Amino acid sequence: MKPFTATLALSLALSLPAAALLVGPVHAAGASDTDAERLARWQEIRTSIFGDKVVATTDTLVKIDAPVRALDASLVPITLTMPEKDKIAAVHFVIDDNPSPYAAHITFGPAADPGEIKLRVRVNNYTNVHAIAETKDGKLFEAAKFVKASGGCSAPMGMTDEEAMQGMGDMKMKFADGGAGKATEATLMIRHPNFSGMQMNQVTRDYTPARYIQKVVVTQGARNILTLDGDISIASNPVLNFAFLPEGGEPIKVTASDNQNGRWEHSFPLPSPSN
Repeated sequence: MKPFTATLALSLALSLPAAALLVGPVHAAGASDTDAERLARWQEIRTSIFGDKVVATTDTLVKIDAPVRALDASLVPITLTMPEKDKIAAVHFVIDDNPSPYAAHITFGPAADPGEIKLRVRVNNYTNVHAIAETKDGKLFEAAKFVKASGGCSAPMGMTDEEAMQGMGDMKMKFADGGAGKATEATLMIRHPNFSGMQMNQVTRDYTPARYIQKVVVTQGARNILTLDGDISIASNPVLNFAFLPEGGEPIKVTASDNQNGRWEHSFPLPSPSN
């Protein structure tokens, strides 16, 4: 899959990594855009990511729960629900008007329960967001929702860069045991600033170079639960909610890596089974 990114102003674009450079033409985006303009933008993004594959509209395979108006554009909660979860191999999440629209690609392994995924993202403008479910037979189905937000990718973190990077790579995981034979829900929290490259250092007045989590792999023993490929649209200190089907007593291992060659591993023991 090819990432699609929109153009930033030159000073911002220089702060982004090579992977986030322009792949398509320049567009103006904002609250005043027409439905036709938004559709044209989505068609370009869709082609950049999926090529000439057909992406059909769905009301059943994937649903998006997102606020109509975000309380905090740098921390927008998103829930993706896949009611027919046994059909789902992966889900893609796109924020059309973000500088880097392709926010996340989550691939489900054999140990996953892909019924629901929750994550937090940055939204930089009034925009459509798209969730694309990829079925096990390779077909693609999309759902869309409109979100009102502004400035999420450039919002300062309210602390120095050094403070934001303290403890980088630390992880926590909470479990909600579903009971014997049922899926276990997990909440993964990763300490990482996920700098977008658009945030200005309030002391130096320079843009903080982009540094963000690119990949998260969650496994239990030899069984893959999920793999997340992310970009600058994921909010700082990423939080990911998911469910999995535990087998045996092996711990859950999480491996995370960022675009500056940072790499961290943590293991989390499973909760005691419920009777």
